[in-house]
Formats: sequence, structure tokens, C-alpha cells
Amino acid sequence: MTYLGLDACKKGWVVAAIDDDGWVDLFVASGIAEAEARGIDEFGATLLVVDIPIGIPDSGPRRADQLARRSIAPRGSSVFPTPVRTALVAPTYEAARIASLAASGKSLSKQAHAIAERVLDVDGYVAHASIPVREGHPEVSFRAMAGKGIVHPKKTYAGASLRLDLLREEGIAVPVGLERDLPGAAWDDVLDAAAMAWTARRVARGEADRFPALKKAERFSDGIDSAIWL
Repeated sequence: MTYLGLDACKKGWVVAAIDDDGWVDLFVASGIAEAEARGIDEFGATLLVVDIPIGIPDSGPRRADQLARRSIAPRGSSVFPTPVRTALVAPTYEAARIASLAASGKSLSKQAHAIAERVLDVDGYVAHASIPVREGHPEVSFRAMAGKGIVHPKKTYAGASLRLDLLREEGIAVPVGLERDLPGAAWDDVLDAAAMAWTARRVARGEADRFPALKKAERFSDGIDSAIWL
């Protein structure tokens, strides 16, 4: 079977495809619908994991974000608090800040607001997807591979080298330099997408963990199971 991992890039999504034997391919898709369709058509993909929140809160924080942030210290700041739904659909950043304050009592960072379009892209597609779609986070997955906290940021040479080695130890030999042929993709996007594909494979095999645990599942008004898988 083949599994997809998606990570955001300047042109949409970097999509890594792996199978039970290891690395398969990489491509860039403009949206999640295109990523899924191409993954199925070209590789027979059976499951995908995307680095974006799935299950949007109506007020307050998600337990998934809180637990994930604690688990990856000292890289916890890489897990952004998921904006509440009213902030995501607000027409401007200022309107989003006001909506966030009204719903949760907290403002909204520009970084969190910047992912609104991508969150809504996935949010509107999950119910219509042809294969299961799960949420992941690269730093959470790399922490699981390493078995301990990762000190070096992913954009440093030491951090990128460590993450590449961790993937290789899991049988995923990502070819170096692939991003040069993919407009809008960076090397850290490639590694992050591969980490999401690793998580997708674990989910499919029944090996994955999740934040929060299934017995403590969290759902909001959208009725979607809100969990970060690893």
C-alpha cells in the first residue's frame, strides 16, 4: 500500500508518497483535493496525513495542540494554537482578532491567521475525501522517531541532517535535492512531508499513537475527531 504525507509550501502542498518498503515519490499540489486525486491515480494511495488542524474549535484551545506542544519540548512553539472557527472565516486579520477574542478570550497571531486558508481547504474536504485523512505535525512525528526531544531547529544544517537520518532509520530514504525541481518547495518542506507520510503508514498499520488518546477524544460542533497522530 502507498501512503501520502502533506506539508504546506509556497505553491500549495508538498506531497510525499511512501509505501511499506520506503520512498516512492514527491510532488506539489495546489490543494488537498488535487493531492489526494493524484496520489490515488498515480500511486494507489490508501491514506493521507496532513500538517494542518482538523477539527476546529468553537471556543478555547484544543487538547490536541496542548498535548502536542508539551510533548516536543523544546520545540513546542512550532505547534500553533488552532484558531476558532469564527476567526478562520473572518475577512481580515483585524476581524479575525476580534472574533478570536470574543470566542476564546485570546487574540490571534499573524502566523495562526496566515494558515486560515489552508485550514479551511482541508476542513471543507475531509467529509468528501476518497481515502481517510488524518492530522499530523512533523515535529511531533520526528520526536516520536527520535524517542527524545529534538534541540536543533529544522532549518539548521544540524536539524535537517538529524531529521533526514531519522527518516532513513525508518526505511524512508529521501533523495537529497528533490526540492530543486519543485517550484515553491523547500528542503524542510520535503522532510516534513516525509514525516507525515511516515505517520500515515503507522496509522494504516495500527501502530500510531495520538493526542489526545482515543478514549479521551475531543469533538467540536463540526463533529470531527480532533487529534494529532504520530
